[in-house]
Amino acid sequence: MTKKPTIAVIGAGKWGQALHFALSQKQETFITSRTPRDIKNFTDLNTALNCDYLIIAIPAQQLKSWLKENFVFKNQKVLVASKGIEANTGEFLNEIYSDYVPASNIGFISGPSFAAEVIQGLPCALVLNSTSKKLYDEFSPFFPTFIKTYYSSDVIGAEVAGAYKNVLAIASGICEGLHLGKNAQASLISRGLVEMHRFGKNFGAKEATFLGLSGAGDLFLTASSPMSRNYRVGLGLAKNKKLDEILEELGEVAEGVKTSEAISKLSKDHDIYTPIANEVKLILEGKSPQDSLKDLLNS
Repeated sequence: MTKKPTIAVIGAGKWGQALHFALSQKQETFITSRTPRDIKNFTDLNTALNCDYLIIAIPAQQLKSWLKENFVFKNQKVLVASKGIEANTGEFLNEIYSDYVPASNIGFISGPSFAAEVIQGLPCALVLNSTSKKLYDEFSPFFPTFIKTYYSSDVIGAEVAGAYKNVLAIASGICEGLHLGKNAQASLISRGLVEMHRFGKNFGAKEATFLGLSGAGDLFLTASSPMSRNYRVGLGLAKNKKLDEILEELGEVAEGVKTSEAISKLSKDHDIYTPIANEVKLILEGKSPQDSLKDLLNS
């Protein structure tokens, strides 16, 4: 008798819980987090790490320390559900994971997917990005019928798009909060897509990635709705609220805040023109949104 594969989600934030709900539609799926939760099939970390298939939904800025303290590779197949760039080092998540998991055993989830809608069973499409098509073939049957999955080998493109769109969502939220109008917001988002592509191209990303679900799809979603945490950060900044106050009200991680630091660092190191991301970083550090608007219009 063939042993049934075991699956666990690590990280029980909203996105982790949504993925746990989705995967539980077809098979028993465990979930764990640092803080115990009253969730069906919640388990301890050791049990989760011994599962055959892992979906890791740990915030990007906590990832390096978590892996160092907890992860031991036992030939698990891993899907990364985090989106961001390590702020202190400018490392992409695939670079961080490369010290722990072989490329053939790891993939990265991308695409437009608000957790609140996934956990309602509403339809969406996701891209599973990996250098290994075999890994996609193993993971894709676990997803429920309301999630359509696609395969891409462009790991770096998916990573750049998933990280960058959060920064652009902050900018879009600022635009909305300043009541600049839909013309301005559409201009910002479309130029943001160009900027995201310019940045990604420097690291070898494929143009098609930015025109699909991982790029335009996720950007349009995240940069146009208050369901997005990063968008709500932008709304708060437009009201001249302090960042600490905004994040406290949010009560959740907004990856775009730290990712803006990483993008600014990398764009300087590699001489990449990223005016929108740079202004977001400056606003987060205290620059007036009105002054940033003037500078963007005159750049």
